[in-house]
Amino acid sequence: MPGPERLDRFMARAVAAYYAGRDPFGRCGDFTTAPEISQAFGECLGLWAAVTWQLMGAPARVILAELGPGRGTLMADALRAAEMVPAFRAALQVHLVETSPGLRAAQQQRLGLAVAGWHDDAAGLPDGPAIILANEFFDALPIRQFLRRDGAWLERHVADGRFLDLPAEVPPPLPAEAPEGAVAEHAEAGMAVAAGLAARCRDQGGALLALDYGPAAFGFGDSLQAMTRHGTADPLAEPGTVDVTAHVPFAALADAGRAAGAAAHGPLPMGLFLQRLGLSARAAILARGAMAAGRRDQASLALSGAERLTAPEGMGRLFKALCLCHPGLPTPPGFETA
Repeated sequence: MPGPERLDRFMARAVAAYYAGRDPFGRCGDFTTAPEISQAFGECLGLWAAVTWQLMGAPARVILAELGPGRGTLMADALRAAEMVPAFRAALQVHLVETSPGLRAAQQQRLGLAVAGWHDDAAGLPDGPAIILANEFFDALPIRQFLRRDGAWLERHVADGRFLDLPAEVPPPLPAEAPEGAVAEHAEAGMAVAAGLAARCRDQGGALLALDYGPAAFGFGDSLQAMTRHGTADPLAEPGTVDVTAHVPFAALADAGRAAGAAAHGPLPMGLFLQRLGLSARAAILARGAMAAGRRDQASLALSGAERLTAPEGMGRLFKALCLCHPGLPTPPGFETA
């Protein structure tokens, strides 16, 4: 019988097996992401990318990349919106970071020749100025957890479907003071990805836009969770059969980006960010078009989807938006402080 496995290694193995064997999105899957809720989401991000490209000086060639692009829904909507800025559409080259063969096939079917290439990780993206979208990508990256006991930190491992707390191999910096029983999470993998992409933006120009769920500031707590068929599940049982995620520590990602030499904007609530990009107005236009065509259900979905994405009681407050970019880039749209 295998021995205890450090939580981040268990999570990495479980997530890889999960995505390798299924299409988890939509009503028939395990969860629904923002691009599946409203086409206005991807359209707003496409126009955000176009404006950001203009702020970059409108380079003749720019990579538009997405990390974890699912079925390709977000990118399809973003490219449709990009057609409104013909010079941007002509300059961009689409690259997708995806490891799942099944999802790559779905992306190929939806996007076809619009995709210039697929990559197993962000390090494989071609050189050059890049605008990188990461929607619900960082939450699936493995985390480490530490438990405060008797004035010391122990690291959580997994054995036989249960937590086992053991002395840490190489502990990261952790608070010297914490209440007994406190759980601290460390997103080592996410911070490494953020730092790598921030360094790329610093050296080659561009921006990373991350939208995900999690706190804006550090706090104690166990955020490890799992979803199956739109309900909760035990994240430690039957690895590879459920969607295992954890809250994204946005402050830590921003700090990692700044340490790598990038500018960081945000995090701010996703609802506010999307409202500033005009998502609700775009959803209203879609609803009016659907009503004119006699499709009442579609009109209702357009409006309810926008409400779900922006309302504080929906996804608007729990989800955050963060941009890491070249330090000389003006403030990207949606991140204005006023």
